[in-house]
Amino acid sequence: MNEPNNTNYKKVSREIGAGNVLVIKHLTKKFGTFTAVDDISLEVKQGEIFGFLGPNGAGKTTTIKMIAGLLQPDNGRIFINNRSLASEPKKCKQDTGYIPDRPYLFEKLTGFEFLQFIASLYNLEPETFSRNTAHYLKLFDLEDWQHHLIESYSHGMRQKLIISSIFMLEPPLIVVDEPMVGLDPKSARIVKELFKSHAAGGTSIFLSTHSLEIAEELCDRIGIILNGGLRALGNLEDLQREARLEHSDLEEIFLELTGAYELQEIINALRSG
Repeated sequence: MNEPNNTNYKKVSREIGAGNVLVIKHLTKKFGTFTAVDDISLEVKQGEIFGFLGPNGAGKTTTIKMIAGLLQPDNGRIFINNRSLASEPKKCKQDTGYIPDRPYLFEKLTGFEFLQFIASLYNLEPETFSRNTAHYLKLFDLEDWQHHLIESYSHGMRQKLIISSIFMLEPPLIVVDEPMVGLDPKSARIVKELFKSHAAGGTSIFLSTHSLEIAEELCDRIGIILNGGLRALGNLEDLQREARLEHSDLEEIFLELTGAYELQEIINALRSG
């Protein structure tokens, strides 16, 4: 995307720093008296796979929905591809591909019609649409199903369709919440390789998952959210130092940093019982 020639764009670019596709500053969201996201700040560089981890109810999905423009923050700012989400929401959303954990699909459309609909929302060039849809439908074994109604799709097929619809757009930023839910081992492996190859090509990926193995395999850096606040941030070595657990894997680090000390007692009780 060409850089617009305006003072506001240049001011924002200086503020968020070169090479950052996603920047979050002091992001806060409350629901009544409950603070779901509490003053979070982080950035995701171009070509980086950033893991966003946390226990259930920690604030992951709320944060993701604010990045995707589905929720308004009570405080803080979000910048996507050198633009403010608050002041340029349409352009920011066009630069963002969002893969939710429970995608809503129009069941009375065929798979191909759904892809056409998404392409029209993002003004995808016809040549790019034809090339990319053919590629991803074949990659995910959806060719024979593309003209069937989505209501006949299994959960895994729906997940593969929504993933295909986002990757076909080739956005600078992909935000994904639990991408492997419902996928068979072959499709899960394909998705992981897609993340790696697209990141190598410059796409930034903001990945939320409960699978610590996937996070450890894919992510360049990881942020751990706890009770709405950012508990730790960095690569595996940074997190090891934060948890004071050298040479430990991400599971041990995560449990230490999120205070799941009672887990060992539960394990011991189960083994002795």
